[in-house]
Amino acid sequence: MPAQGGSKVEDLVVVGGGVIGLSCAWRAAQAGWRVTLRDPAPASGSSWVAGGMLAPVTEAWPGEEGLLELGLESLELWPAFAEELSAAAGQPAGLHPEGTVVAATGSGDRAELDALAGHLGRLGRPVERLSGRELRRLEPGLGPDVRGGLSVPGDLSVDNRALLAALRAAAEKAGVVVEERAWEPGDTTDAAGFVLICAGARSAALHPGLAGLVRPVKGEILRLTHRHGAFPVPTRTVRALVDGRPVYLVPRPGGLVVGATQSEHGFDTEPTVGGVRDLLRDAERILPGIAEYTLAEAAAGLRPGSPDNVPIVGRLDGRTLVATGHSRNGILLAPLTARLVAGLLAGAPVPPAVDPARFGRTGT
Repeated sequence: MPAQGGSKVEDLVVVGGGVIGLSCAWRAAQAGWRVTLRDPAPASGSSWVAGGMLAPVTEAWPGEEGLLELGLESLELWPAFAEELSAAAGQPAGLHPEGTVVAATGSGDRAELDALAGHLGRLGRPVERLSGRELRRLEPGLGPDVRGGLSVPGDLSVDNRALLAALRAAAEKAGVVVEERAWEPGDTTDAAGFVLICAGARSAALHPGLAGLVRPVKGEILRLTHRHGAFPVPTRTVRALVDGRPVYLVPRPGGLVVGATQSEHGFDTEPTVGGVRDLLRDAERILPGIAEYTLAEAAAGLRPGSPDNVPIVGRLDGRTLVATGHSRNGILLAPLTARLVAGLLAGAPVPPAVDPARFGRTGT
């Protein structure tokens, strides 16, 4: 990659206008690149549908310790990233500084949370175990079915739609040209520059080095609007296990985001009756007061899954870079991914854990 600073301006085409593409485009423009971002519908797709949790600890799972470390590293970047972004965009980035509680209903759910707490303790990341009564002191709206859980004040959230608006505004102010059209592999208009593939679940079709490495994982999500007289919106993100099924409720101005189902059905983005039913049933077990809210939106997005659930960030060939495969952690990992890509553009390597070379597909 050409060195920046003092050298001639280089062209970069960023393919994909979700949270990863916009974050990388903004950082590249700040570093002096002449950036064009191409997406038929910028700030849409899974980034638009997302819950916006910044939750590496409560997403942790045995066997994914590397992913936990990446998430924690990116979470540390978030406050300064949001502050800088808000100033650059002239509008809020949407960071919600309150933490997270994790609720459990039956004994099996409590045992699973105890196992998670033990796993995190062994990693040096202790969390606070709480009884149902103690959880209700933190969030009075929690229902009687909640028998215990965890407090994780460091796991935050962000309003994903406010974030996307701020990223686009900041990117354009930094000089990024947003073209609302598709990019095709081999586009001759980009022959003199570099390409960064950030097309989420559709990335695999854009370079042979990504074939079979990125798959769509469907997630259905609901948006609820608070109505006058209904129980107040919780101040923290509420994650829960309900008879073994995960559900989360993320506060937004005037309401909640409830998610998320997970299934693999290709590129299907239609919400289903069963998905809506299951989310509402489990969310109401945790926060009974939402029965008085308005069901404002049901939608589905496609998370870009990778074979090992770790993002794919690095160089594919002499002029093509990639930042995709973030699965359920795209918004959490946006600041770190943008920093890694900025380093790549300046000639620095990426950590082996995220490098596409781990799959033996580079140089194609």
